[in-house]
Amino acid sequence: MKQVRLARSAMLLMIGWLLAASVVLARQPPPQQWAPDIAAYTAQDQSQPPPQHGVLFIGSSSIHLWTSLATDFPGVPSINRGFGGSAIADSTFYADRIVTPYHPRVIVMYAGDNDMEEGATPAEVIHDFQAFVARVRHDLPDVKIVYISIKPSLAREKLWPQMHEANQGIEHWMHGKAGMRFVDIGPAMVDAQGRPRPELLRADGLHMTSAGYAIWVAALKPILADYGFVAR
Repeated sequence: MKQVRLARSAMLLMIGWLLAASVVLARQPPPQQWAPDIAAYTAQDQSQPPPQHGVLFIGSSSIHLWTSLATDFPGVPSINRGFGGSAIADSTFYADRIVTPYHPRVIVMYAGDNDMEEGATPAEVIHDFQAFVARVRHDLPDVKIVYISIKPSLAREKLWPQMHEANQGIEHWMHGKAGMRFVDIGPAMVDAQGRPRPELLRADGLHMTSAGYAIWVAALKPILADYGFVAR
């Protein structure tokens, strides 16, 4: 997994350089394990075109399993394009298929959790997020980007110091940049001793219950409202 992780990071570094230089990108072989997920989304887009200029939720399983978006943000045109097990770089690679076609006004991303589990360093996670931003803003220069911090979980508690470092780095990089917001959900998801709250997590100790998502909803609603998407 570490070799895959390094190869992916190297690919994204090259993409970032090319985008910065406004050079036509030479596409690399795609992350094939996600091909069925992306194909399913493409087919869904053809049969049931999603809303344009709405809020795109993208990232890993915590997004994919967020099936209550419509009721959590009533009246907000939202699209869920999460795919379980994915890393930040996977969303970057497939941006031309699951980001750009929707012309979202706001992108909400949760990813980085799996990156750390695969052996990514905090610096690599920060870099991969920067590459994602560069990629989507190449096509959508005015899109607003909201990043939900990597969450504390029982299953990956041993990685929390590195995850916290990655969160701090991403928050520092986003600070003061136009159209970017960092959402730190960590403090609300831990107890008085700083341990992940079990009631917010499913039996696997990783994925969230409705109580966990309620914390995310409360944190996101005022931010989306600032960008013109007021839940009714």
